[in-house]
Amino acid sequence: MRYTISDIKDMKASGVKIPMITAYDYTSAKIIDEIGLPIILVGDSLGQVILGYDSTIPVTVDDMVHHIKAVSRGAKKSHIVGDMPFMSYQTNSYDALRNAGRLLQEAGAQSVKLEGGVTMAPTVQRLVSRGIPVMGHIGLTPQSVNQLGGYKVQGKTLKAAVKLMEDARALEDAGAFAIVLECVPGDLSKLITDKLSIPTIGIGAGPSCDGQVQVFHDMLGMLTDFKPKHTKQYTNLSDIIKRSISQYADEVRDITFPTSEHSYKLNQDILNELQQQVI
Repeated sequence: MRYTISDIKDMKASGVKIPMITAYDYTSAKIIDEIGLPIILVGDSLGQVILGYDSTIPVTVDDMVHHIKAVSRGAKKSHIVGDMPFMSYQTNSYDALRNAGRLLQEAGAQSVKLEGGVTMAPTVQRLVSRGIPVMGHIGLTPQSVNQLGGYKVQGKTLKAAVKLMEDARALEDAGAFAIVLECVPGDLSKLITDKLSIPTIGIGAGPSCDGQVQVFHDMLGMLTDFKPKHTKQYTNLSDIIKRSISQYADEVRDITFPTSEHSYKLNQDILNELQQQVI
């Protein structure tokens, strides 16, 4: 039975913390699903993590559909949230509805996530009224990195903190079932979390949020060129993978792999007859 938005909201009401992981493919989704995590986010961060862009800006709806499809084939119990990429919902409510519909109908997500607070509340309300569950996202909103002047902690001044609280309330009133708080001071996150009846999911937003989200590749140490402050690296798969591949390459060169253990044999009678026929 797949987790629903009702299950997720009930977790806040019950005081049960919500672990969410951002993943982008069938294999990682299958592993996460087998562990039993309630939510998998297919984030537009795939632009940087998977496609090698320097931001999320170039990611398209077609990119998101492709990766959400893969995740939905791997995860049968986790609730799948699909990110709406840059300019897929900011233009007008018709585009937002059409593109969100693609992520559910074509790709297999159960809900969508979009960035923005007060300004995006009418769009959230329209999607929800048409049967599309929406997760909000405020604080550091990567699609607005050019406007924000870089990847910086948000809500550090009184004015900015008040705005974030207004954004959160507007999203709740518009019908969002949860809100991601990214790079927000922990004490401000606690205030927001305590004021809302819907769950908050933090990333770099302190321990008081109702849940946390981390990127699969970050927490497993698969990327070595950058480690976000808010990431806890639970293992270093990059080094393990490098050692394994180096060992494989050495064994190929030394002709110690493959061995008979890794090879197939022809039936001896067929082999004898074949050898007699070979000129």
